[in-house]
Amino acid sequence: MNDSITYNNQIAPLVSVLMTAYNREKYIAEAIESVLASSYKNFELIIVDDCSIDSTVEIAKSYEAKDKRIVVYVNDKNAGQFPNRNIAASYAKGKYLKYLDSDDTIEAYGLAYCVDQMERFPNAGLGMYFSYPTTDKDGECWDSETIIREHFFKRSILSIGPTGTIINREQFEKTGRFDTRFGVPSDMYFNIRFASMSPIVLLPKLFINYRTHDQQEINNRMDYLVFGYLYFKEILEKVKLPLSEKEIKYLHAKMHKRHSINLLRYFLKNKSLKSTSKVMKETNFSLSLFLFSFFK
Repeated sequence: MNDSITYNNQIAPLVSVLMTAYNREKYIAEAIESVLASSYKNFELIIVDDCSIDSTVEIAKSYEAKDKRIVVYVNDKNAGQFPNRNIAASYAKGKYLKYLDSDDTIEAYGLAYCVDQMERFPNAGLGMYFSYPTTDKDGECWDSETIIREHFFKRSILSIGPTGTIINREQFEKTGRFDTRFGVPSDMYFNIRFASMSPIVLLPKLFINYRTHDQQEINNRMDYLVFGYLYFKEILEKVKLPLSEKEIKYLHAKMHKRHSINLLRYFLKNKSLKSTSKVMKETNFSLSLFLFSFFK
């Protein structure tokens, strides 16, 4: 029970902190320690290792042995980043899911802050960090149309990764969890799809510390180029967005032009016609569409 935060004199809701890991022996201890230092005490920490070949599991299990709130699972075979996030969620019992990557950390006030803001807006299914001008540190709840329009036509407000979010577990299950077809951009696909169905709480106070290093999947430029186009195409064609047909058509044209520019940059950087052609083939992006997008 968390003694510092109560809601209508009831026990503070359980938070399932989900930590997926693969070869994170350099960072996972610090990530776990940051959760244990939380001022909010009503949590379970679920660690799911994806077949690490270093000492990640041994480090995680050493913490499990000392704190009953920690449970460590090890996959039978390597699942990959977003499938493993779904596996971790399947073990959760909390009202809220709070992803924390095993190479990141959360501030001591992070869980309390996220829960407090979500409890203020019970109709919202997702809260996410986004720094925007505000006079205080309380969150704001935006409806689907407002946030979708903001994201597509003003600023990329739905681009935060899972570590920067808190999710209502019941609504997470209703949406079908993460769609794992899109690699690293699966989080973007999830955020936009979720926002099209539910109000979103924007959290202006930074509650996590995001680490960058060479082992992250985002550094795979080819995959990011392929999946970045494919997820956005599916969003426009299959997700029911609160936008007009004219706006959808505009976003299609913008998507094609952006992909063409990214392809050109990729070719100029790598000087490889073969790999560039591979990206075009995997995205079903023809040469005529590439050329036409610059003049439309």
